[in-house]
Amino acid sequence: MLKQLRKRVTTSIIAASIATLSSTAFASDLDKIHFIIPGGAGGGWDMTARGTGDVLLKTDLVKQVSFQNLSGGGGGKAIAHMIETAERQQDTLMVNSTPIVIRSLTGIFPQSFRDLTPIASTIADYGAIVVAGDSKYTSWKQVVADFKENPRQVKIAGGSARGSMDHLVIAAAFKGEGFDPRKVRYIAYDAGGKAMAAVLSGETPLLSTGLGEVLEMSKSGQVRILAITAPERLAAAPNVPTLKEMGNDTVFANWRGFFAAPGISQEKIDGFNKVLSKMYKTDQWVTVRDRNGWIDNYKADKDFYKFLESQETLIGDLMRELGFLK
Repeated sequence: MLKQLRKRVTTSIIAASIATLSSTAFASDLDKIHFIIPGGAGGGWDMTARGTGDVLLKTDLVKQVSFQNLSGGGGGKAIAHMIETAERQQDTLMVNSTPIVIRSLTGIFPQSFRDLTPIASTIADYGAIVVAGDSKYTSWKQVVADFKENPRQVKIAGGSARGSMDHLVIAAAFKGEGFDPRKVRYIAYDAGGKAMAAVLSGETPLLSTGLGEVLEMSKSGQVRILAITAPERLAAAPNVPTLKEMGNDTVFANWRGFFAAPGISQEKIDGFNKVLSKMYKTDQWVTVRDRNGWIDNYKADKDFYKFLESQETLIGDLMRELGFLK
């Protein structure tokens, strides 16, 4: 009788252990992440946050994912919200990119990346110069010829404020052709979706944006990509020429990454990086990355912070050279 009892107890313990292992073997690394997106729908920030969140959810790395578009002030509204409500944002990541450095340098908003908690950079996205599928422009050289004749007739839309990244990239491209970058007629829209609508409607003939925002649309013929700012042609876009191959030395990659509220613990920082680093090893991520023409660019918190400091110096020097900073 005692022997049978011991056997039942042992069997119960083993069964309980197996059940526990089964319930935790596939458990998510984090309960939830709320993504704040500083711009409207359809832009690079929106695509990056939603693409990342969807992969984390589908691969069971995070149990629950939510998104909030909070545009305004060139991204400043979202940054201020993160800072002012920091205690309530322990599970929140805000997506951002090169503009957080640019807009701090230009004083568009008073904060910088130092007022947040840098978590990780995740991707790089090259700049793209785009026209509608039925545009008169079929090559970058045609744009250059029109600009040479009359810079005012060449309007370029962008999904960010004047002096920001979209503006900086197209200004650098024209500078690479020997023109005064300050003569570029840049039309600012609130996020990439509105800038794209302006191009498709014929309101603005050209668009400066990230390759990831237009790659799928170019495959369907809705838009035509005249040039990208990569050092060489990309496997994701083999038919799209680079500025460099056309004799223009402009090469520029816009990093994108995530920031948390100020004052969060190192344990939280490590938890976010754990799931983001695991994400790169999934087939789902490869699909999203390649579909958007992104380049993996992972740097965890401390390396990310050092990278941001170097970006501040590099971008500041470039902006002064282009006449955007004194």
